[in-house]
Amino acid sequence: MAKTALVTGGAGFLGSWMCERLISEGFGVICLDNVGSGSWRNVDHLIGKKNFKFIKQDVTKPIKIGGNVDYVFSMASRASPVDFDEHAVDILMTNSLGTKNALDLARKKKARFLLASSSEVYGDPLEHPQKETYRGNVSTTGPRSPYDESKRFAEALAFAYLRNYKVDVRVARIFNTYGPRMRKDDGRIVPNFIMQALKGRPITVYGNGSQTRSFCFVDDLVEGLVRLMLKDGLSGQVTNIGNPREFTVLEVAKLVKKLTDSRSKIIFKPLPKDDPARRKPDIAKAKKLLGWEPKVPFEKGLLETVDYFRGLG
Repeated sequence: MAKTALVTGGAGFLGSWMCERLISEGFGVICLDNVGSGSWRNVDHLIGKKNFKFIKQDVTKPIKIGGNVDYVFSMASRASPVDFDEHAVDILMTNSLGTKNALDLARKKKARFLLASSSEVYGDPLEHPQKETYRGNVSTTGPRSPYDESKRFAEALAFAYLRNYKVDVRVARIFNTYGPRMRKDDGRIVPNFIMQALKGRPITVYGNGSQTRSFCFVDDLVEGLVRLMLKDGLSGQVTNIGNPREFTVLEVAKLVKKLTDSRSKIIFKPLPKDDPARRKPDIAKAKKLLGWEPKVPFEKGLLETVDYFRGLG
């Protein structure tokens, strides 16, 4: 009998790729999303498939699903910096109450639970690269705090359900991920630079561009999450999932300009408050536990992403 997986936030950038991957492997997939920051476009090709069901619902409402659910992928949350201000309360509630509702369902169904956490739990890190044992440098009141702190709370809540109710919980700390289906107005480096380059607008680099990021293509990311969820004996494990290859922001701007054959100028603006200076995962644990490491070169993944945004017009 086919296993069933619930994916909260399944119409989002990462969630939709997870739904597609699970369907391709024969899982029954229930996608739950309020289509707030996600998009119908991301799952339109899945609607009508016999092993796919879409539920339009806010994850902050109790989740009621009949029948068996074997896996719960908790992937609902706005993750774009442009949303951190206007949608601050929504983000906080999604990652707290929404995570609780997903955990309650996992507990009721005796399902395995994977929390899509974030490298943002490390804040502006004082340790480099970041290992899972690092406890972070996070502001509880700064402009990024609604996302950072609610992800930290979600992790604490997941582990409370592990200890108190024996729910099989795994936590993936996701580092910068990019690829097709990102929002044009996402506010993160890759879609920002690509859209500016394609439209011939100035490519805006914040600070002097020396701050670094590590970029994981979405296919690699989903592979890591699937391995973390499906492998037996990993309850209670917290694992970084990301690409350790490091680029400066200015290097990314120049590469996007080159790949799009754009005449856009690169301009510099003041660095936003609490913007991390460096971000790079230590993935030794993922290599050891999951046999996983990213395969897609940044330049190749970037070209696929550029093609996607070109196709949007």
